[in-house]
Amino acid sequence: MNLSEWTIAGHAWTYWLGWIWTLSSLVLTTWIVMQRRAPVSTLAWIITLNLLPVVGLAVYAYFGPQRVKRQRLKRWHKRAALMSQEDLKTLRKDRPEPPIWALQHAELIERSCGLQLASCQEVKLLPSGATTLDTLLQEISAAQKHIHLEYYIFEPDITGQAVLQALATKAREGVRVRLLVDAIGSSRLCSRSGNRFLADYLKAGGQFAIFHPRKLDRLRPLVNLRTHRKIAIIDGRAGLLGGINITDDENERVRPKEAYRDTHLLLRGGAVRWLQYLFLQDWGYAGGRQITDEDMLPDDKPGSVHVHIVASGPDNDSEAIHRAMIDAIHMARERIWLATPYFVPTESALMALTNAALRGVSVKLMVPEKSDSRVVTAAARSYFEELQNAGVLVFEYTGRMFHAKTLLIDQYYGMVGSANFDNRSFRLNFEVAAAVFGADFNQQLAAMFEQDLSDCKRVHPQRRAPAPQRLFEAVARLASPLL
Repeated sequence: MNLSEWTIAGHAWTYWLGWIWTLSSLVLTTWIVMQRRAPVSTLAWIITLNLLPVVGLAVYAYFGPQRVKRQRLKRWHKRAALMSQEDLKTLRKDRPEPPIWALQHAELIERSCGLQLASCQEVKLLPSGATTLDTLLQEISAAQKHIHLEYYIFEPDITGQAVLQALATKAREGVRVRLLVDAIGSSRLCSRSGNRFLADYLKAGGQFAIFHPRKLDRLRPLVNLRTHRKIAIIDGRAGLLGGINITDDENERVRPKEAYRDTHLLLRGGAVRWLQYLFLQDWGYAGGRQITDEDMLPDDKPGSVHVHIVASGPDNDSEAIHRAMIDAIHMARERIWLATPYFVPTESALMALTNAALRGVSVKLMVPEKSDSRVVTAAARSYFEELQNAGVLVFEYTGRMFHAKTLLIDQYYGMVGSANFDNRSFRLNFEVAAAVFGADFNQQLAAMFEQDLSDCKRVHPQRRAPAPQRLFEAVARLASPLL
């Protein structure tokens, strides 16, 4: 083939490649627009796909908006099969009246996620991974009927093996034990090599299920639709939830200097039944062995502490945790103290925080100085100037990774859960939180926040990062709807 023939062939290849690129861009752009998601997120994906036709397509395949109608329908069927009329009566038996100031807030939560206000005899803050592990092992040891665990990360390391051994011991005693983990977060435990860590547990009679397992026959792995929940239910009466996973990374006894600073909750009372309800949904949805036990939702004495379990996920468009946090911020008249490891706010969340600061509310934001994602850290810092201009005080937790997810409002409201203050937790993953109404809990949460402030440095309002860093932060912010 001579030079002219090579030139003609090259032009033909370029011509057809251009048409393929154009047609694929039109099809994918139409597909994204038809998803009818947030305009900023939609535009970000359209720009990514059109500027990076090959790389962008690969990124979209793994991280892009995913239709969940099939998953949603499957979860609805499981929910309907789960709840008998007797179950519903038991669940709704303990329904205290919320405080006057929280009437509309409680109604918003119930309407957006279907879970009603309940009560607890005890709500205990667990301010570290080691404390949480000790509490979990104590509750497991005391179990008489059943133990249910659901975790995003369950590592078969020193911490994980200690929990598995405790579960196996109770299974041999006849306690019904069920463990549900996320396929991506707990990839080591779910792998073939992880079977050896589960062998003793399974032999003892423990049950195991995987949430959204990765399958080779799927063209698009479910990267976004993960269970990010960290919950444990013991006999339907004691429950744990919050941000702490089962891993050495969050255990100070194994890693004294590097373990994450995190927060969890121990609940006793009627609110635990709603945690149980969520676990049973997730267990059935994940294909766990059918549950025929008759004591999943035991009656309990009303408690003095009002607790509202808030659940959200991509199977429900209501974004209950997102709405609850923004509504709580709007209610604030004195203070808003927010702690989160990943701060990539939606437009409405950012507006709520800055509005509160502008109307004179004391707004404090605590984030890690260095998270486990450089891009997320950079994206968070891109919002600092706007926040500070409105009067928000921004603090960075120094040293080890900060992983607590808490919200404190005025003197009577506190929230602890698994959700980060970002788009992924608000819209893409299954999350759970507990909103607690009461001055005692609020004071404990405030004391913990103030203790953490002693390990923070305040971000200077006139902070000027080097030009390359500012550019990186700006680019990261553009990508924030995709994070």
